[in-house]
Amino acid sequence: MKNFILLLILTAFNFIYSQAISTNPEFPTETDEIEITFFIQEMSRKDLAGYGGILYTHTGVNTSLGNWQHVIGTWGDNNSQPTLERISTDVYQITINNPRAFYNLTNSNEHITSLNFVLRSADGSKQTEDLFVPLFEDGLNIKILEPLSLPIYPLAGEKIDFVIVASEADSLKLLLNNNIIAQSIEDTLRYSIIAEGSGRQKIKFLAKSNDETYVDSLHFIIRENVNIEELPSGLTTGLNYIDDNSVTLAIFAPNKKFVYAIGDFNNWEFDPSDSESWDFDSKYYFNLTPDSTIFWLTLNNLVKNKEYRFQYLIDGKLRIADPYSDKILEEEDSFISEDTYPNLIEYPNDETSFSVSVLQTGQTPFQWEADNYIKPNQSNLIIYELLIRDFVSTHHYQTLIDTLDYLQKLGVNSIELMPINEFEGNESWGYNPSFYFAPDKYYGTKNDLKKFIDECHKRNIAVIMDIVLNHMYGRSSFVRLYSSGDYGPVTSENPWFNIASPNPVFSWGYDLNHEKIETQNLVDRVTKYWLNEFKFDGFRFDFTKGFTNRVGDGSSFDQSRINILKRIADKIWEFDSTAYIILEHFAPDSEENILTDYGMMVWGNVNYNYSEAAMGYNESDKSNFGRISYKNHGFTKPNLVGYMESHDEERLMYKNLTFGNVLGDYSVKNLNTALNRIKTAAAFFILVPGPKMIWQFGELGYDYSIDYNGRVGNKPIKWDYLEVQERKNLYKTFSSLNFLKQNYPTFSTNNFTLSTNSSIKKIELLHETMNAVILGNFDVVVNSANPNFPNTGKWYDYFSGDSLNVTLSQSLISLQPGEFKIYTSKKIHNPENDDDSTDIDIPDTFKLLQNFPNPFNSGTDINYTIPNEETYVQLKIYDALGKEVETLVNEKQKPDSYEVHFDGRNLASGIYFYKITYGSKSETKKMVLLK
Repeated sequence: MKNFILLLILTAFNFIYSQAISTNPEFPTETDEIEITFFIQEMSRKDLAGYGGILYTHTGVNTSLGNWQHVIGTWGDNNSQPTLERISTDVYQITINNPRAFYNLTNSNEHITSLNFVLRSADGSKQTEDLFVPLFEDGLNIKILEPLSLPIYPLAGEKIDFVIVASEADSLKLLLNNNIIAQSIEDTLRYSIIAEGSGRQKIKFLAKSNDETYVDSLHFIIRENVNIEELPSGLTTGLNYIDDNSVTLAIFAPNKKFVYAIGDFNNWEFDPSDSESWDFDSKYYFNLTPDSTIFWLTLNNLVKNKEYRFQYLIDGKLRIADPYSDKILEEEDSFISEDTYPNLIEYPNDETSFSVSVLQTGQTPFQWEADNYIKPNQSNLIIYELLIRDFVSTHHYQTLIDTLDYLQKLGVNSIELMPINEFEGNESWGYNPSFYFAPDKYYGTKNDLKKFIDECHKRNIAVIMDIVLNHMYGRSSFVRLYSSGDYGPVTSENPWFNIASPNPVFSWGYDLNHEKIETQNLVDRVTKYWLNEFKFDGFRFDFTKGFTNRVGDGSSFDQSRINILKRIADKIWEFDSTAYIILEHFAPDSEENILTDYGMMVWGNVNYNYSEAAMGYNESDKSNFGRISYKNHGFTKPNLVGYMESHDEERLMYKNLTFGNVLGDYSVKNLNTALNRIKTAAAFFILVPGPKMIWQFGELGYDYSIDYNGRVGNKPIKWDYLEVQERKNLYKTFSSLNFLKQNYPTFSTNNFTLSTNSSIKKIELLHETMNAVILGNFDVVVNSANPNFPNTGKWYDYFSGDSLNVTLSQSLISLQPGEFKIYTSKKIHNPENDDDSTDIDIPDTFKLLQNFPNPFNSGTDINYTIPNEETYVQLKIYDALGKEVETLVNEKQKPDSYEVHFDGRNLASGIYFYKITYGSKSETKKMVLLK
């Protein structure tokens, strides 16, 4: 007797095989010459449909020793991988003569069970799913052509078609529950049955040839009718926690037949092959609302605070995670450290290969502390954009909290986090979203994120969420619920997505259709969730140019897009009238003017012009960064978030050091010269009225290219820059400029002019409280600038503290190459450079600041202030076990502010403590050394 081996797996092959692939001979063996024909239009993934170029194949075999063995060539190498012959449109062939020889199998004990293929375009940008061609042994064989997929879950009365093909068989028989229901002496048996009764039914296939018999069986389950019942009042799609032991699950899935819950609560049992006695358990069989759109189920008797992993089984075939779950498990979770996410429940590798939801009743609500926080004024935002992965080496929210002293001293009042909701993979910029309601675990727990936001709010620092609502990627349950393959492409039934993006130039993942009511409902729920549950202060929306169904590259005026964005903004402000809305739009000024007048902000990219100015070039007006002013866009409101650098732009210091202008002894490529020119650029950037954005480490002169290690690859984390005095001086300049912007209304005035079309640049700002003039020489030679002061009298140099007695407003001022001056009509305090001790505010009480940088990889600074009278001070460093490492201070000190440098380069990575004793009092803080 010969068994039908690996029935379920072979049936999965046949699903593709029977529709998308044909072979000659029909039952090929591992030594035959096999002609294989591929029908692109019949495949689940149709990337190659209509493709007219050369097709290559990535190919290998499944053998008795493992899957995808003996792969030919290297993916993407057109010289090492086979080509296919184009027979007609979307039909291709390849001939494999003797697979053992073709794939170089030399072990006589290793046998091929299938030929495996992925077809791809010449450039690798388009491809098919994995395709499998099963091979057979000589003699009696059988193939199931229908049903196309297993398991089967019919209702009573539904028809099931069976088509079985055999080779070298004298007879074929089909048995239902051990009763013969059809037989044939031909090589093909076709028969249809009507499902009757209930529960498990057994089908047996039997083929005979002389004395040889081939037999195997499968099961199908006659399921119950779905119960029709309204979703209980007050509940919505997703996870609805009822009490400490109950949760109601709900999924929006119109046109689906049934939903069944599988997970830890029922040992993941759903497949009739799992157990001879298994049957549908109504406890896990979903109800359906009368409008046939929402399936829902209440689970009871759950253990309080226990985490349960689960998925939805849709129509007996599709397994998806709940798209609204706030915790998603993925296979790559094993690479997340215990320090980043303690006690992370394991991904159930033995149960699934798709995304998994987690539910947990009885969770303790997070206790917010920053109750009196008020958002910074929108027009005066100084935003710090950062990617957690490339900012702190632990890529953890707690470490990010430890940097807040550094950021607060820098003078930023808002932090913009690049996407932190669940994205595909761990190492990512985050613009490949998969789940909108789950914080990505690579950065820590959801409460770690809340703690970070709470700590920012305690310091009056806003937190802005960068979010991607233009598209999603294939792991998304919203994508997978209506797609023709495991991870797309989406079908016309999908309620949220376009089948193809209307933008022929810029397109990523699967394109959301913002004109569909289902997408609008989703977007509104996403934005409200993050504002309410996590207390984000607003959003930076990625690629809003794509929020349209108008065909084109998005560069022309689009009223439909304006309407979509206004609708989104209205819903956000309906919940939080102070929420920031920032658009990465880059549409015509006429369109952005309407949006900014409405109260939204738009990104203002002036990277190229600032780079040219900093490098010392001005040919053809290319250093003219005048569009940093919202007025030069024709806007009536200061809602342009201008920036010199962003995650998407090349770094100014990299260009200075690589391409900077050189004339005689003056070289922009010199480190100190390059840093000083960044100071000049910063003065002409930060002090222009309107919100501004700084990209991480720009304040230290980050000089690694955006393309280092690949554009989205990991970049060096350079906290050691703070040990270079010239870089630290750049940080202090940024801090001083931010201080000016936030503390003097002159730099928020609407009465200002920019003169930036030559290498000598000027900004004039007029306000009833104080006037200011900023001059800068962006040339590589000495130049004279005409300040044309708006009034005579005394003017003060902000950084030097020097004064000018202006009697003639046309007097020229000489500026060295790269030099700048900030003049104000009143003397104002520069916190970083003030020799007048009477102007220094010494607190009435002792103050010990958090060291910065923290974490650090060799050295760090500790700042403290001694109040009132001379005091004996000791400052000591201890390791985590309490052992003294070093004494930094042991002396009497007068009332003043002090900065002490600690050199940890000879110490091991770990947690250390610094303890300061002053008189009879002491204080201790923690710091982290990472190498």
